[in-house]
Amino acid sequence: MKTIQYKMLAGFLWVLFCSGCEKFLDKPLENQRRSEGIDYTNLSLMYAPVSGIYRAAADDRLVHWIDLSIRCVREDDYQQGAPNPNDNPELMSIKNFQRDATVQSYWGINQSWISYFSLAIAANSALTELNMFASTIPAGNNTDAALNRRYQAEVRFIRAYAHLMASRLFGDVPILTDSDDITRLATVKKSTIAEVRQFIIDEMNACIPDLEDARPNQAAHQGSVTRYSALLLKAKAAADLAGNDNASPHWTTVLEATDAIINSGKFSLYTDFYQLFKLPGKLCNESLFELQYSDFGLPTGDIVRPGVDWGTFFRWQGPSGDQKGSPISGAGWVPPSQDIVDFLTERNDAIRLKTTIIPYGATPDTYATTPSGDKIYGNTFGIKYFNGKTYLPASQMTPGRTEYGANNNVRILRYSDVLLLNAEARVRKGQSGDAPFNLVRARAELAPITGVTLAQILDERRAEFACEWWGERFNDLVRTGRARQVFGSRFIPGQSEYLPIPQAQLDANTNLR
Repeated sequence: MKTIQYKMLAGFLWVLFCSGCEKFLDKPLENQRRSEGIDYTNLSLMYAPVSGIYRAAADDRLVHWIDLSIRCVREDDYQQGAPNPNDNPELMSIKNFQRDATVQSYWGINQSWISYFSLAIAANSALTELNMFASTIPAGNNTDAALNRRYQAEVRFIRAYAHLMASRLFGDVPILTDSDDITRLATVKKSTIAEVRQFIIDEMNACIPDLEDARPNQAAHQGSVTRYSALLLKAKAAADLAGNDNASPHWTTVLEATDAIINSGKFSLYTDFYQLFKLPGKLCNESLFELQYSDFGLPTGDIVRPGVDWGTFFRWQGPSGDQKGSPISGAGWVPPSQDIVDFLTERNDAIRLKTTIIPYGATPDTYATTPSGDKIYGNTFGIKYFNGKTYLPASQMTPGRTEYGANNNVRILRYSDVLLLNAEARVRKGQSGDAPFNLVRARAELAPITGVTLAQILDERRAEFACEWWGERFNDLVRTGRARQVFGSRFIPGQSEYLPIPQAQLDANTNLR
């Protein structure tokens, strides 16, 4: 289907990109409003704005390399940001929970802000276009009217997810639902963390009836978000609101939303945890939301897909150093920490260890062999591991197309999250969480636990989602009040949970102060 391009106003670009990092404007937003006319009576074009939003999410808005690094580096599952600590030293300041002027003026956190809110604004533009299509649907054409509502719900999901990520990083942030009025961006005010989470819950409540009753891999447009994606996002927002308060009514919301997903009978854990993050696991029955990339189904040869760069995600975390011509290579950023290696080792979590942690060779001239048989040579930075969940074996690469990570998807929401949130909600409400909890352990070939405790569930969450780049470990520590216990005196409760709003944004809009 033909994709419609849209043009954003220059004023918006100035407000949002005033940090001076013009090199990050090389790729325009997919959902830019184009100046030529669109025939809104041609309903065959109605999916184009939705397709544009999925593309925008996959094209740096959710996987920009510096945003990925900022999210990861705050966790104890990662060693540091860059292979060389002198490269982007601001990342080490962020890892140490500093909030000084250097961090606030850091171009990287401004880019994170840009990534999330440009996606939200692009979603608003797409919703405007979908409303234009809706206005031309004849009375009585219930099929296309329902389709339009479904498309709008998909876009609203992406917008809500962008707000969740922005608020988890920055705390109090604006809620942008009417940003087609570009001038308002200079005056919009912040909403509290609780207001942002409630906005997400309300949005998902509004969207769920209009979304497809299917797994994403069963959707009409394969991989699209469905009502179950929305239920999980709702549960995650509610868990954030509930925090560590067992008596919070939000745990009922978490339980009801996750029960609805489980009781649908549509989802199951992918049996092979190691392959889950590789090509065999793309859009499996465990997936509730993932960013899709494609080699267009061509069996051989080089493919260049304009605007989509796997390097912003996969290669950024691939093994650094001279890999002797191997396609298994990358920038080596955000390497796993010894702490997460020890944690998985001490609990005899062999399958997750094998999947999550891939060792380098001891020296630049020696190599370690991956479970799939690839050789990984050492490096001059002394880095011992790289993230195995971004590892794509050479045997799974298309001949003639060996860009690291090409044709793989980025996993975001998984059924194991549903099961573990369900277990947590049950235990917090005085019920048994054993059944959903032990399903996740069984896939990792770990013995079942009877009478599972909250501490055991949180440990299981760490093991299950280790090094999965969305900040779940850090968010779990914050929402349960355990961050100080883990990070020590460098973490100051009430200050260290969130990054400061970028100085560039404060300069552009004084209401954000």
